[in-house]
Amino acid sequence: MSLPSQSAELRSERPIPLLRWLGQVEYHQVWAQMRAFNEERRSETRDEIWFLEHEPVFTLGMNGRKEHLLAPGSIPVVQTDRGGQVTYHGPGQLVIYPLLDVRRLRLGVRELVQALENSVLGWLASRHVAAHARREAPGVYVGNCKLASIGLRIRRGCSYHGLAINVAMDREPFRRINPCGFAGLEVTDLATLGIHVEPCDLARAIAPFLLDALQLPSSLEWA
Repeated sequence: MSLPSQSAELRSERPIPLLRWLGQVEYHQVWAQMRAFNEERRSETRDEIWFLEHEPVFTLGMNGRKEHLLAPGSIPVVQTDRGGQVTYHGPGQLVIYPLLDVRRLRLGVRELVQALENSVLGWLASRHVAAHARREAPGVYVGNCKLASIGLRIRRGCSYHGLAINVAMDREPFRRINPCGFAGLEVTDLATLGIHVEPCDLARAIAPFLLDALQLPSSLEWA
């Protein structure tokens, strides 16, 4: 009789996270909720993964340089506490916030970034779309265009912020910034690639790929 693989053993030992669909939410509100969740959690607190859309907003990472904001106009700009430079969030974009005890999961930052990237790459492969990641510029790219961005914060051994996937959105605001700090970087979305899906449906479709990439139990428990 064959023994279970090390990854299967690891997966079985890890707790099942709770998945939440939050709908379209204002950025400050969710940011405050993430920080509160992280500050109040205990060693036994269950991990959660939040799926949502944001109202239009530009966000700057902790070390974000304001010169990458070219012409924000009437769209709010928020200096936030994640890593990375500047990005845009808005309707038609799926945002995924993994609120994980990375110490308990024995996940390093690079492993978490790769898991987020691999979840998108795996789902795209299932739709026959070739994509890739770049170690020097985290995220997911199709050709030379960026499809998904990553910005994380680890505090007290736990993660928040996360991943944003462009689904079907007005991409004009990306032209008002240097996306992720790269002048001239083109941004694409799933609709442009011929994949038509609603963010809420993508959340449910990509969740198994995310759990698999994180080596978490595959039980999908939605709140």
